[in-house]
Parts: sequence; C-alpha cells; structure tokens
Amino acid sequence: MISVDDLKFDANGLIPAVVVDHYSKKVLTLAYMNRESLAVSMQKGLTCFYSRSRRELWLKGETSGNYQHIVSVTADCDRDALVVEVVKDGPACHLGTDSCFNDTLWKSDTLREFSVGELYDLIAGRKTSPQPGSYTTYLFEKGIDKILKKVGEESTEVIIGGKGGSKEETVFEIADLTYHLLVLMVEMGITPTDILRELEKRHVVDKKVKQETMQ
Repeated sequence: MISVDDLKFDANGLIPAVVVDHYSKKVLTLAYMNRESLAVSMQKGLTCFYSRSRRELWLKGETSGNYQHIVSVTADCDRDALVVEVVKDGPACHLGTDSCFNDTLWKSDTLREFSVGELYDLIAGRKTSPQPGSYTTYLFEKGIDKILKKVGEESTEVIIGGKGGSKEETVFEIADLTYHLLVLMVEMGITPTDILRELEKRHVVDKKVKQETMQ
C-alpha cells in the first residue's frame, strides 16, 4: 500500500484518473483529481474530481444521481496516474451514455473485439429489433418455454461432452449453453452485472466463512 504523499501531481497539482467499471472493466471516463478531491473520494467512497474548466471540485452524481462507488484506487508504476475502479449508479457520461468513450477512431482488420457484454447487447438488440431469419429472434418469438427447453437441451449436451472427456466438444457445448443462457437472461431482464454481483456476494461470504474457520 502507498500513500497520497507517494503520488506525483503535475505542475497544476492534478493527477489523471481513469475510471473503470468494476464489473465490465470498461473504461468509463478520464478525469482529474487534486489532493483535496482525492481525499474526499477516499473519505466518502465516491468519485470526486477537480474540474479544470470551472476550477472547482465536483462530486460525480451530486446533481444527476449517477454516483460512482469506489472499489479501489490504484497508481501506475510512475505514480503519476490513477485507475479508479467503481460500481456506478447510472451513466458515466453527461450525454447519458454508459461510457464517455464511444466514438471509434480505428479498428484492426485482424484482431476482433469480443466480450460477453457485447454478445448480450447483440442478443438484446434481436429482441427489441427483430431480424427476419435470425435464430435469436426466432427464440424470442417462441417465448420462454422454447428458450428454457433449449437451455435444458444444451445443459445435457455439456454433461455428455464432459462425461466423454473431450475438451474440444465440451468447450463447444458450453459455448452453446452460454449463448442460450444469455437469451434467457435477456428474456427475463437479467443483466451480466446482476450475475457478477451475485457471484461477488458469494465470494465475500465464502472468504468470511474461511476466516472464521481459521480463528
């Protein structure tokens, strides 16, 4: 652990802070802190920044209600920049978007960007904007019973693959099951963050039980 005195603020007394979503690991915004705003952030457990244009402190969410609850603050190797991991109450951007970083400047033709969150959003789009010929749209049109049937079928396929000892087959079937679980989640209004939060709660409980056992 380091202290604030170990940090290197610039000539204006500021240090850049990259704010990252605790669950998705998505970069939400880049802001600046001075010693005072950093102290407020650590005291309240909420992000507080220094506005270079207004030349004053601003507590994120104080006006909008979109507070950012701090999980951790980490300095880089030179200790002149911070990564602030947060659990957010709402959009990070003043434009109402999830992140301030939305305008793509360049993308590789060979390296593909992929995440479970991105797949979830694509599936959700097939529900709100049905596409003719889309299997995902077909599942939503058939409804919950069809979706649950497919989840059951794919679960069985995973068991068969695992029992057979084939890693390749099991990976393939787990991918199928994951896709259908995401369809079920969209149908029921469950987000990936909901699942991560539940797993995180169990992880905390598990650690507490282990600590009590060791005492």
